Amino acid sequence: MLLSHGTNIRWLTGFGGSLGWVVIGPDRFALITDGRYGERAAADLAESRLDAELIVRTSRPELAEAVTATASGPASVLAEAEHLSHAAWGDLAEQFPIEPAGGVVESLRRVKDAGELARMTLAADIADRTLVEVAPMLDHRPTEADVRTELEYRMRRNGADGPSYDTIVASGPQNAARPHHNTGDRTIGEGDTVIIDVGALVDGYHSDMTRTFVVGAADARQNEIYDVVRDAQAAGLSAVRSGVAAADVDAACRAVFRHAGLEDWFIHGTGHGVGLDIHEDPFSSPVSTAELLVGDVVTVEPGLYRDGFGGVRIEDLVAVTATGCELLTHLSKDAPCLPSLPTT
Repeated sequence: MLLSHGTNIRWLTGFGGSLGWVVIGPDRFALITDGRYGERAAADLAESRLDAELIVRTSRPELAEAVTATASGPASVLAEAEHLSHAAWGDLAEQFPIEPAGGVVESLRRVKDAGELARMTLAADIADRTLVEVAPMLDHRPTEADVRTELEYRMRRNGADGPSYDTIVASGPQNAARPHHNTGDRTIGEGDTVIIDVGALVDGYHSDMTRTFVVGAADARQNEIYDVVRDAQAAGLSAVRSGVAAADVDAACRAVFRHAGLEDWFIHGTGHGVGLDIHEDPFSSPVSTAELLVGDVVTVEPGLYRDGFGGVRIEDLVAVTATGCELLTHLSKDAPCLPSLPTT
């Protein structure tokens, strides 16, 4: 098997450089990288206690030759078709017979061990604490970008390596109606719904959380929509446990929206797996075929969005257990207002 996807290489070897290949065979386990990462790769392999051969080359042609020489020999080689360009696949196919790997490593990565859960729990705690610190800014007419920048700065100060993704701060009747709004320079003002989607990164592992606020006193419609989303999210959380179809978690949220006559305001799936990638298996949507497993870490994040109103999304990160799930995010979601301290 020939691995080229950086996330899979990191999970398997601990190596976090931006360029590398791993070859796994019956009698060979090799990490191939370039001179920029030679010492780092050696240290990462030592820390991971792996008996792997390290091959370091200077130029891209030399790297290509090393990959060919190391992977050649078997009747066929599994390669990561999802992560190789058409041109790269064609180049490899000229050197030896290759077949798609079919998500082999991704399936092994899905279930998190204790060390992975510890990193993700810390990342979630950092995001919780940071949002508590920053949310009071909303009452002082900041721009979306002001809030985004302060969140990312304080997450680092609180111990994160950085944000999990581009932090989303979406405000007002148009921007908050876009689930993945690009945070901009709009000034947040009285009466706005404000969706904040924030996560921290710790040792390569991500957290993911969304809370929705109303600046000032929420009106009747804002309270109504918030309560429906909170009820839908609670239904989704109650549906999570090992052996449940991911589509059933989505269906539990969607049923609440349907009962309220608001299903057409829900325009995305209910959740996704999280780990070394911010979006990974299993995905919860009406068409999902996955079944939840003990050790999956997934989001439950229903939302309602309408241009002219804005939007409301509530998202928690949870670890799947045999009987339910364990919350990794603990920030209060009792009302669409400035948050209280995290609850356990």
